[in-house]
Amino acid sequence: MLGYFGPEGTFAHQALLTFHDGEAVPYATVGQALDAVRRGEVEAVLVPLENSVEGGVSVTLDNLASGQRLMITREVILPVQFDLCARPGTRMEDVRKVLTHSHAAAQTRGWIAKHLPQATITEGGSTAGAAKEVSDPNSRYDAAVCAAVAGDLYGLDHLATGIADNEGAVTRFVLVSRPAQPPMPTGADKTTLAVYIKQDQPGALLSMLEQFAVRGVNLCRIESRPTKEKLGNYYFSIDVEAHIREPRLTETVLGLKRVMEEVVFLGSYPRADHVRPAIDSGYADTDFADARQWFTTVINPED
Repeated sequence: MLGYFGPEGTFAHQALLTFHDGEAVPYATVGQALDAVRRGEVEAVLVPLENSVEGGVSVTLDNLASGQRLMITREVILPVQFDLCARPGTRMEDVRKVLTHSHAAAQTRGWIAKHLPQATITEGGSTAGAAKEVSDPNSRYDAAVCAAVAGDLYGLDHLATGIADNEGAVTRFVLVSRPAQPPMPTGADKTTLAVYIKQDQPGALLSMLEQFAVRGVNLCRIESRPTKEKLGNYYFSIDVEAHIREPRLTETVLGLKRVMEEVVFLGSYPRADHVRPAIDSGYADTDFADARQWFTTVINPED
């Protein structure tokens, strides 16, 4: 059984349907979805991790980095387009109050300012929840910015379609399960880590980044997040273009473990776009194997 950040009709639900057509359980919050995996209620859940416009989804990043460990096993990248949906009979000029999710508000702000200058936007828990709320005849909201599937699900009229300011906007979702052995590398993989520095001091960030740089590991996302312990304490949420089983990343993680306070491995998994990283000379698996073989001859010259 799988779960997802719901309710039914969210983009997470739509993303789940790209690879799973069986029964699935919606959860009202990302935290509830991830805790359901920890309790064993479901095998895995699909939650949003990153948006091309707004960046990382902080609630997902922080929940994965702390508490009982979980592991990312898959990613799904979904193009994100929104509709303006309202109760039947509502006209564009009638719309004064719009309900949506914060990321949807950010991605449609320009369109709404141009076409609904009279409207105010309220941010809620999800786009599907906004559609459900607007479908209530007694709702104080006139329209919802949501996925087309949510408008259809709750019987709303589509006053406008494809209203995102950025036509290339995408959201990255991840399938999260309980920890297990990571799968074998495919050659086009990502690894997600959470890294905590020992103390805030000059060069602390550099000492972390050089572990990746000297081994030819490319970062494709890095974000600082507060540890919530005290002001000024941060950890780093990182995605890299490599698999934990590849020697260049294995040695990187070992180096991080030596110089950082804590390293949390959150999974190695195939890239959704199947893009293989460009690996410079000296950093391929064979280069590490040759170096180890050479070292063996150094310490055992008679072998």
